[in-house]
Amino acid sequence: METPAHRNNATPARQALDALAVNTEDTAALDTLAGSDVLVPVPDDANQGDGADPAAVALPVLEQPGGDPVVPVFTSEVEMAELLPYISSYRLVPLGALASQWPADDLSLTIDAGSDHPLTLTSEGVRTLLARP
Repeated sequence: METPAHRNNATPARQALDALAVNTEDTAALDTLAGSDVLVPVPDDANQGDGADPAAVALPVLEQPGGDPVVPVFTSEVEMAELLPYISSYRLVPLGALASQWPADDLSLTIDAGSDHPLTLTSEGVRTLLARP
């Protein structure tokens, strides 16, 4: 099987996304994903004072034409750089912890949006599928 060189050492989260592309009901892959750390981009113009509280994470929101706003997160620096090359910093956050505090509005989550197997979840899907006790 041919894979791009940068994916030869795929993270467990990336492998879980690949498994979910084949079977969306793969609970082991969902558990792996929920237990993984993801990179949350920090815009260069973000208020540096927000970093004072390690539990608070400012979510970068991208507006989609005709769609719900979406928060992009990534499984690796390579994945983030492919879609958002202008972002130079990020926070490493456990996906399950992020999901457990997900807002109740129409904010979707996209994991590795520029990859071969991205995963986009609705707000309800984030809380239902990824939040872990």
